[in-house]
Amino acid sequence: MFVARSIAADHKDLIHDVSYDFHGRRMATCSSDQSVKVWDKSESGEWQCTASWKTHSGSVWRVTWAHPEFGQVLASCSFDRTAAVWEEIVGESNDKQRGLSHWIKRTTLVDSRTSVTDVKFAPKHMGLMLTTCSADGVVRIYEAPDVMNLSQWSLQHEISCKLSCSCISWNPSSSRAHPPMFAVGSDDNSAAYGGKVQIYEYNENTRKYGKAETLMTVTDAVHDIAFAPNLGRSFHVLAIATKDVRIFKLIPIRNKKVILSLPGRKESTSTGPTKFEGQIVAQFDNHNSQVWRVSWNITSTLLASSGDDGCVRLWKANYMDNWKCTGILKGDGSPLTGSSGQPTAMSTVVGSSVQTSQNALNGMSAGRYFFPPLDPPRAGTRYGHLLPPSSLIEHCDAEPIQPQQQLLPHRLSSRALLPLPEAEGQ
Repeated sequence: MFVARSIAADHKDLIHDVSYDFHGRRMATCSSDQSVKVWDKSESGEWQCTASWKTHSGSVWRVTWAHPEFGQVLASCSFDRTAAVWEEIVGESNDKQRGLSHWIKRTTLVDSRTSVTDVKFAPKHMGLMLTTCSADGVVRIYEAPDVMNLSQWSLQHEISCKLSCSCISWNPSSSRAHPPMFAVGSDDNSAAYGGKVQIYEYNENTRKYGKAETLMTVTDAVHDIAFAPNLGRSFHVLAIATKDVRIFKLIPIRNKKVILSLPGRKESTSTGPTKFEGQIVAQFDNHNSQVWRVSWNITSTLLASSGDDGCVRLWKANYMDNWKCTGILKGDGSPLTGSSGQPTAMSTVVGSSVQTSQNALNGMSAGRYFFPPLDPPRAGTRYGHLLPPSSLIEHCDAEPIQPQQQLLPHRLSSRALLPLPEAEGQ
């Protein structure tokens, strides 16, 4: 069962975002009261507010953590047309706050002329990079050339999306087969413009980001977007929060090489950026209202969504690639009861994610729900059921190795082999 506990957030206005750090032990919240709060999880499992400060002169829309490899770093964005980078430092011996940590502003990014609607750090293998998107339809990518000096950031890319931007998500894949890629969503309410989700990919030759695909079937305002963790797939999985929940597969269509015959030599060149075939694999309107947030767990087996119906819903695919709702919770953490025929409580136990995600709703609006990062399970362990569904795993044509032959080659018997207890080390 899913058990939720409430905490008094003490924000004086709407809470717009909640973000977990890499380990899921720290949490940051932001609000229209222009403040950001940092929460730490104690040994007893209680969340305690360890820092609170005014960050902007307008509503703070989003807050996000950098990878801990770069220190304890937060980024926030606001209606005041700026984004800010914050770093936690520990007081030195000659400080009055010796041994105590506090947050200081390292930089303010002021390039946007309109509200900055989302801010995200790029995957850590790309270095310390920060991406913002704004209501003016521009995505900006900044880089800290010196990770030890977070007061200096350089604007590397400025990409015009021609539509008001509301959210952005990086593809987390670190495979060399996948160039850096991000998706941006638009909350433009104009029905005249289709394709409210655009995919951009980095081109090594031009050293710029080019539009690789537009999901023309998404015509309603997009509030949130999230790439699923990529566990070695060649295709990508993208969840979209609009008036309903949608899950897309993005299958790369490899570009053919063009051979140019020139006098005395031959050259090969690419036809351009990778193109994708977008396939919708699931669509749910169970919220019967606007959906505000979507978030994956670390193994991409479970998707959480939240909407204006005041509920959090969990979605999971079975081996037949059929996505179904496996749990519904009200915003106060209590199970949904009724005769709608849908599950009234969590029917899927997701290993350690139950313990770590049970605090995700603590005091927050149901429209602001996130999975904290978790360590991925290893195949063959008791948590092997947490691996992605077959629909998200590529299958090879090689003949599989029988587990009995692989693990117990010396036991040759006509009888069926029985599984060994875990206590035996064979």
